[in-house]
Amino acid sequence: MAEKISYKDIFFNPFSKNNPVIVQILGICSCLAVTAKLEPAIVMGLSVIAVLAFANVIISLIRKTIPTNIRIIVQLVVVAALVIIVNQLLLAYAYDVALQLSVFIGLIITNCILMGRLEAFAMGNKPWPAFLDGVGNGVGYALILIIVAFFRELLGSGTLLGFQVIPQCFYDAGYANNGLMILPPMALIVVACVIWVHRARNKELQENS
Repeated sequence: MAEKISYKDIFFNPFSKNNPVIVQILGICSCLAVTAKLEPAIVMGLSVIAVLAFANVIISLIRKTIPTNIRIIVQLVVVAALVIIVNQLLLAYAYDVALQLSVFIGLIITNCILMGRLEAFAMGNKPWPAFLDGVGNGVGYALILIIVAFFRELLGSGTLLGFQVIPQCFYDAGYANNGLMILPPMALIVVACVIWVHRARNKELQENS
């Protein structure tokens, strides 16, 4: 049955109130894997937005013709086809970033956020709200990736998007980059800090925990 919720809520709720990463705790693996640098995090976020939005629309369009017993297989085929297209576009136009992301682009196929939205929303709603839901959840996911990558690259390498941000005089005065920030365990700690700040500012999430 279609969710009785406004288009505005469908699109904006995943940004914060129902964010797939820090509220639903989905897609954490890619947060650990691709956020050592800001550029691959941005590309990964954009890739998930594109795949999720179009996958939601396609599944919504054909939802009434999909046999129940093979719906997961159909969803996987649709997502896999879109991921292949995205991967080929990255190899053609952003080859260096594609190499940095390597296998993680392919793993979008098994991203819990995608399969969750296809099953929970696209299968029961029309194409337009399904598109909004896909874009909203994709943006919510991308925002967390970008926030985590921002702090990891800045504190771990002293750069943002490959450009030196921390002045050389800081290093001359004894400042040193925190090498731990570029290791996967620190990504988990940064995500935990983001969740802590988010829940501290949203009391209703604490009550629902």
